[in-house]
Amino acid sequence: MYFFLGNLSCLETCYTSTILPRLLASLVTGDKTISVSGCITQLYFCSSLVCTECYLLAAMSYDRYLAICKPLHYSTLMNSRFCLQLAAGSWLNGFLAVIILVSFLSQLLFCGPNEIDHFYCDPIPLRELSCSDTHQVILMNFILAYVFTLPPFLLTLTSYMCIISTILRIPSTTGRQKAFSTCSSHLIVVTIFYGSIVIVYLLLKHDTLKDLNKVLSLCYTVLTPLVNPLIYSLRNREVKEALCKAVSKCGFHQNVQIHLHNNVT
Repeated sequence: MYFFLGNLSCLETCYTSTILPRLLASLVTGDKTISVSGCITQLYFCSSLVCTECYLLAAMSYDRYLAICKPLHYSTLMNSRFCLQLAAGSWLNGFLAVIILVSFLSQLLFCGPNEIDHFYCDPIPLRELSCSDTHQVILMNFILAYVFTLPPFLLTLTSYMCIISTILRIPSTTGRQKAFSTCSSHLIVVTIFYGSIVIVYLLLKHDTLKDLNKVLSLCYTVLTPLVNPLIYSLRNREVKEALCKAVSKCGFHQNVQIHLHNNVT
C-alpha cells in the first residue's frame, strides 16, 4: 500500500507541476500567452499523468481487493515484483496512450481565434480552435478514452464491488469497520477523481456551463492532489496523535504567553 502511495504522491507532484506554475505565473505577471508547442507539451504531460492515475488507482484497488478478499494469499500474490510491474505498467500505459492523440493534435492548423477559454491546455478547447478537419482527432480521442480509461475504471469498480460484498458478509461489526477502514481513504480519492472527470467530460457540454466546467476541472487538477495527503495521512493513527500533540503544544504556548503578559501588566 505504501509503495503505491509513494507512486501516487510522485505522480500528483508531477501533475500539479505541469499546470499550477504556468497558471500562477499568468496571474502574477498578467501574461496569459503560451506558444502552440508549449500548449501541446503541457497537454501531453497533463493527459499522460491523468491516464497514469487511472491505472494506478486501479492497481491500488486491486491491492485492497487482495488484502480484504484474499488475505491468506495476499503476501504471495502481491509480491514486490508484481508491485513493480503494476506501477511500471501504469506509467508506461499512461505516457504511451497520449502520444497518438498528441500526434494528431500537432497536425492541426490554427488560423482563426487564438484564445482558449480555459486555465490550461485541455484537448477539447484546443481542438475547437483549429480551422482544419477535426473528425479524426475526435474519433481518436473517443477510442483512446475507452481503450485506456474504461478498463482501469471497470477494474476499480469491480474490485470495490467484491470488497463491499466481502465486508458485508463479515459477522462482527468491529471486523466490518476494520476492513472498511483499510480501503475508505482510497475509495474517497477514487470517487473525487472519477466523479469530477465524468462531470467535466461527459455531462457538461453546453456553452452556458463552461464556467462550471472550469471550476470542476480544478477538482482533479488542484483539489485532488491537495486533499489526497490529508485523506490518507489523517486515517493513520500515529499521524492523528502527532497532530493532536502539535495542536495541544500550540495551545499550551499561547496560554503561557498570555499568563506572562498578564503578570507584567
